[in-house]
Amino acid sequence: MRAAQPVRTARTARLRAVRPILWTAFAALAAGAVLSVIGWYGMSGERFAERQLPYLASCTVPGAALIIAGAVLFAHGRSALAAARVEELYGLLVAAGAPPPVSEQPAPVATSGDLLMIPGGTLWHRADCPLVAGKPEAVPADARILATGDLDPCPICEPQAPAAPSPEH
Repeated sequence: MRAAQPVRTARTARLRAVRPILWTAFAALAAGAVLSVIGWYGMSGERFAERQLPYLASCTVPGAALIIAGAVLFAHGRSALAAARVEELYGLLVAAGAPPPVSEQPAPVATSGDLLMIPGGTLWHRADCPLVAGKPEAVPADARILATGDLDPCPICEPQAPAAPSPEH
């Protein structure tokens, strides 16, 4: 519990620093929108271009600039908020400790030396292979059938080929 407290305090401080940026962004966007509407309304009532220019210069252009500034501040505030969240997650991961080491070699699926096959099947397996374990139709693999190459070794349990039987005279 004590390790999480500094993370929350740091997060709270970062969030407090981000909130004024977001409020400033919203204020700039709102002020820009109001100025643009006032400028448009003033320009729409004037027939001649020389009488429209004061509205354009005093309201519409500054309004557009405030909208752009508000959008930039909003994007900056959102990225700062996202950075604060990433830092918080990193702090939680560090506080949790390192995960146990993962072995590079996967655990074998089957280790039995007995070989089985399913009549009519195309593979031969170790006796504890999950594909044949508990199947009543599985029979011991005949070394002569395996020597002919009609059956392939199972890709899951990867059985070793038995020694070839010696030819009978």
